[in-house]
Amino acid sequence: MKAVILAGGKGTRLGNLTQEIPKPMILIGGKPLLQHQVDLLVQYGFREIIILVNYLKDPIIRYFGDGSKFGASIHYFEEPTPLGTVGGIKEIENQLTGDFLVLYGDVMVSMDLNRLIAFHTAKNSECTLVLHPNDHPHDSDLVEMDDESRIIAFHAKPHPSGIWYHNMVNAGVYILSPVVLKMLEKGRKADFGRDIFPMIYKSMGIYGYHTTEYLKDMGTPDRLEKVQHDLITGKVSRSNYENKQSAVFLDRDGVLNVERSYISRPEDLQLYDYTAPAIKKLNQAGLLTVVVTNQSAVARNLCTEEEVKTIHKKMETELGEQGAWLDAIHYCPHHPDKGFPEENPKYKIDCDCRKPKTGMFRKAIDKFNIDPGTSYMIGDSERDIKAGANTGCVTIGVRTGYGIKKTSIIPDFMFSNLAEAVSFIVDEPYKMQVDEVFRHFENHKSSLPYVILIGGNTRTGKSTLAACLRISFEKLGHQVLQVGLDNWILPEEDRSDSMNVYDRFRLMSLEKDIAGLIGGETLKLATYANHPDRNSSPVEYDPSNARVIIIEGVVALSSTAVRQLAHLKLFTAADKETFRKRFFEYYGWRGKTVDEIALLFEKREQDEFQLIEKESKLADLIIN
Repeated sequence: MKAVILAGGKGTRLGNLTQEIPKPMILIGGKPLLQHQVDLLVQYGFREIIILVNYLKDPIIRYFGDGSKFGASIHYFEEPTPLGTVGGIKEIENQLTGDFLVLYGDVMVSMDLNRLIAFHTAKNSECTLVLHPNDHPHDSDLVEMDDESRIIAFHAKPHPSGIWYHNMVNAGVYILSPVVLKMLEKGRKADFGRDIFPMIYKSMGIYGYHTTEYLKDMGTPDRLEKVQHDLITGKVSRSNYENKQSAVFLDRDGVLNVERSYISRPEDLQLYDYTAPAIKKLNQAGLLTVVVTNQSAVARNLCTEEEVKTIHKKMETELGEQGAWLDAIHYCPHHPDKGFPEENPKYKIDCDCRKPKTGMFRKAIDKFNIDPGTSYMIGDSERDIKAGANTGCVTIGVRTGYGIKKTSIIPDFMFSNLAEAVSFIVDEPYKMQVDEVFRHFENHKSSLPYVILIGGNTRTGKSTLAACLRISFEKLGHQVLQVGLDNWILPEEDRSDSMNVYDRFRLMSLEKDIAGLIGGETLKLATYANHPDRNSSPVEYDPSNARVIIIEGVVALSSTAVRQLAHLKLFTAADKETFRKRFFEYYGWRGKTVDEIALLFEKREQDEFQLIEKESKLADLIIN
């Protein structure tokens, strides 16, 4: 397959930078942008390249010559007068007898071109456009596809107000067949995206190849600076689908938007105020954002699939207005239960996509080459967490929506909402502390298992730190046993007002159990149900194969006997304002009123907080 690079533009928006050299010859990472493109083409087996030149053509021709030193045969066509993105290609029609790839010379591209070509071939496409979401869809020309990826509409900017669109933008990379050339007018100045594709898509097979790989034009000073930064930081190369990608899978209702049972109209979808900034933060971090949502309203005959898609168009439009985008949205319209008179029988099936099954996840994993082990699932229900765990993701629960209240499976992490969850993922607040723990572990020479205690007042991040450590150790191949001391807490109905924190945790019994566990004994007990909607369930702690045992809880440092068995003692702390905020959020999630929480806070200050705070002096490391 031949490749054509359109490199004749003047680049006037770059000002003085293009006074003496053409825009495609601007250096990025020490070599011209055009060389990045040639190197990419050669990497994927393209050996014949035609570069269309006009403005300041000589520097291009001198640099690349016949292309032999770059591993290709390069030819040039000079447009006597600029003919847009179309006219020059029409002029070399006789050289393009088979399908060919088109690149715009001002776009930094990092793509697995083999995947693109395979898609083009599988679809028997006459014209394939590379498409992607961006952070400014409101002033972009947008494309719409059907479920088979066939393009069914073009929406040129400016877009009418009050109409919603999918965020899918023409990225300026095409595979065209010679059939397309026959539909071009020789000598006419025209643009593929603006003039040709909207004219021909109804009469021929035009398909959209949706990718999240790196495609960014550098036609303005700001964009040039961004591309240069992305190259230096490795973002450009990482995005190529030859590399495994990391994603954040997101439930929709109760996570991105206010939970309203069976949303069936666009006007019922209300994004949380923090949703767009949180998604934008993930976008900027280079993490894929993939919505996986059960939408049984279709099976219940409350709405159609087209209405679900319209709801998603609204969501994408509102996110795009704030500079955020979703890389993919997968929904399951099915429901397995049958026999209701109003149901839509077509969708009443036992499918493989309805969470907690993993069909929607697998579809995204295959398409984007996602590594589940470095990805996350954020949800508000048991089925979300089960689906994420079944896929192999790190699971995060949020207390919005259904709030992970009725559940038999506990997520790896819990946060108040999407914003907190995203900040945790992107900012990695415990990275330095985890690295410090690993330094202690690597210097450890005595017998295993290596025992870590994590104590500290309630709501100071003990379980979050413990999970960070567990996951980090597991990624290095160490078997870890994580023990939560909350499972020793007396049920509320068995407590008295005279009890302090040590009484509530049954410290004497706990001390004996933990000593036996560290000594190799398997321990069986019932979990503490920390929400009224949860039931206690059996849990078994088996230390037999554990290389690391992490014990976390308010009283983790309270027992002299347990401390003497530990290799590393950590204490988590939080400033008063953060502590109070978390306390009120947590007990609000548990269903208590503000007055009840205030009374409880006052009591805990006397019989727990002050006692536990003193134990910070017993720690090897204090984690703020």
